[in-house]
Amino acid sequence: MGRVAAPLREQVTASLRQAILDFTLKPGQRLVERELIEQLGVSRTTVREALRELTSEGLVTVIPQRGAMVTAPRLEDAADLYEVRASMESLVARRFVERATDREVADLVAAVEEFALAAESGEVEAIRELLGSKARFYAVLIAGARSVSLQQLLEGIQARVQVLRATSLSETGRLPEAVRELRAIAAAVADRDAELAARLCAEHVRAAAATALLSLRGVEADVAQD
Repeated sequence: MGRVAAPLREQVTASLRQAILDFTLKPGQRLVERELIEQLGVSRTTVREALRELTSEGLVTVIPQRGAMVTAPRLEDAADLYEVRASMESLVARRFVERATDREVADLVAAVEEFALAAESGEVEAIRELLGSKARFYAVLIAGARSVSLQQLLEGIQARVQVLRATSLSETGRLPEAVRELRAIAAAVADRDAELAARLCAEHVRAAAATALLSLRGVEADVAQD
C-alpha cells in the first residue's frame, strides 16, 4: 500500500479497498490502526473513517474486544453466493451466445487470452492483474448479454464476489484450471453453443467455489483459535 494524498479520507479508503480486493490484505487479517497509520502516513481519525466506510461496504468487520479485520465471508454465505453466481452467470453466458455480435465474441476470446497471459507467472503477486483481466472477461460477457436486469443483479454482488475470486485464484493449482475452464467457455461461445457455454460457465463458478470454500474453512478455524 502506497502513501496517499488529499482528499485523504477518500484516498485512504480507496487504498485499503484495493488492498483487500487484490488480496494484499487477506480475509481474516487484523487491521491494526497503529500499523495502518504508519503505512499510510495519515491520522488515526482518517484511518477510522476509512475503516467505517469499508465496514458499511461489507469488506471490513469490527469484532467487539478484537477490533477491525478483513471480512472473511461465512462459509454458508459464501456457498450461497457461489450458487447464485453459478445460476446467474450461466444465464448471462446463454444470453451472450444468443445476442452478442461477432466482434463481442472476439473480444471475449481476447479477454480469456489476456487472463491466460497474466496467469503464466503463477504467482500470487500477480493477483491484481489477474483480477483486472477476469473483470474484463465479465464486462464483455455482461455487455454482450444485453440485459439490464442481469447486469444490475451482478453488480450488486460484485465487491463480495471479488474477495472470493481473489481467495480462489490465490490457491495453488487453481490458475491453470481456471484458464482451461475459461478457454472452454470461449470455445463454446465461438461455436454459438448456448447450452454448452451456459453449462461450462456454471461448472467454472462451482470449481472456483470448491477452492475458495476450502480456504475459507481454514480462515474460520484460525479466527476461532485466535
